[in-house]
Amino acid sequence: MSTKLLLPLCLAATTLTACSLEPAYVRPTAPVTTEWPAASSAPQSGEQPHTADIGWRSMFRSSKLQRIIEASLANNRDLRIATLNIEVARNTWRIQRSDLLPSMNASGSFTRQELPKNMSGSGNTEITSVYTAGIGTTAYELDLFGRVRSLSNRAINQYFATEEGRKAAQTILVAEVANAYLTWLADVELLRLTESTLTTRQDGYDLIKRSFDLGAKSRLDVAQSAMLVESSRANRAHYQRQVGQDKNALTLLVGKEIDPMLLEPQLLADVEMLDTLPVGIPSVVLLDRPDIRQAEYALKAENANIGAARASFFPSIGLTGSAGFASASLSDLFVAGSSGVWSFAPQVTLPIFQGGRLRSNLKLAETNRDIAVARYEKAIQTAFREVADALVARATYTEQWQAQRALVKESEQARSITKARYDRGIDNHFALLDAQRSLFEAQQNEILLHQQTLANLINLYKALGGGWQ
Repeated sequence: MSTKLLLPLCLAATTLTACSLEPAYVRPTAPVTTEWPAASSAPQSGEQPHTADIGWRSMFRSSKLQRIIEASLANNRDLRIATLNIEVARNTWRIQRSDLLPSMNASGSFTRQELPKNMSGSGNTEITSVYTAGIGTTAYELDLFGRVRSLSNRAINQYFATEEGRKAAQTILVAEVANAYLTWLADVELLRLTESTLTTRQDGYDLIKRSFDLGAKSRLDVAQSAMLVESSRANRAHYQRQVGQDKNALTLLVGKEIDPMLLEPQLLADVEMLDTLPVGIPSVVLLDRPDIRQAEYALKAENANIGAARASFFPSIGLTGSAGFASASLSDLFVAGSSGVWSFAPQVTLPIFQGGRLRSNLKLAETNRDIAVARYEKAIQTAFREVADALVARATYTEQWQAQRALVKESEQARSITKARYDRGIDNHFALLDAQRSLFEAQQNEILLHQQTLANLINLYKALGGGWQ
């Protein structure tokens, strides 16, 4: 075969892909209801933006938090691994896709051989030289039943799934960094409150102790005051530990040491965040979440693998061919005419007896597809539950935090009144200590509820598909 015949053969081989045995892909029905279970989450009227279209910079407006999130996106190792996995999947797909085209290889060889007298045609010892050069394809499979194409489709869907996995990883990272930052700020506030309370209680104890030394107070008053002081000391040690651990957790998420200027604490009340998110209907959420799209691409990949398993039951045709030149002298190697050589070796393989291998392989592919369906449905159910939980919490956290703020005000007033009554000898020392204890607990709970309210808003943002732009 000449090179003029080899080229048309290769072109014809690339076009002989007649059919595909992949099952038609049908998106599974979402196994959730069509409405959120919270009255406050009714679909909004008019055109509403998707939460996925709200970038994290629009969601988190505090400059310090924005810079911390930027640093985490550049340095977090989990996100870096997810990004590199995209390159792995992309090159895996390219390798698989290359099987759709013949691979062309150039080759050349030189053989020098001595023939003894009894083997040469002339009766004399002969030394022969053979030079060859050519171009050809080896082991190219004609994809008549779509096996190779199905494997390529599987690889590209796995690649798309990996891309969505990276987006999902970024969504999680952004939310984790924001929550870690808010947790750190809350514990810093709690530490400051505890230190201020310890100072106040220590001053009160010193006053009670001096009065006791003068015989004006009882030993019980001293013990009760000392109990509050030591309680504050224990709380201070607890929050000092929490602040240090919160900083370590935030540093791990960022992936490098954080600029000390960004760790100058601010009040939770000064953290600017978008507090209104478009909820819409469940179907919108299912389109916006990267992890659900990742699960669907994984399902499509397993669906394509069924096509490859089915095609294995049919004959496979492999082509091997080459064309080139051979000559006894190097100078005549590329001279046209008698030096031309070619070879063509098609091979047909028909499976007859495989001991159940092919049928089991098909059953395995179908089972993996069923597993992918279940995972896709579970991803939808998980997303629905996360959004529903966040919506229910949003309605209750706001009311609870407002009530807690009112409780702090009333506790402050009760403490002031009790202090005045104590100074006038109307109330005993125990009543004053109880009022101080109640105020401290109310102030603690207010800080924690504020942090939890903001964290719930972050979780709702993540659950609705935001955070990966």
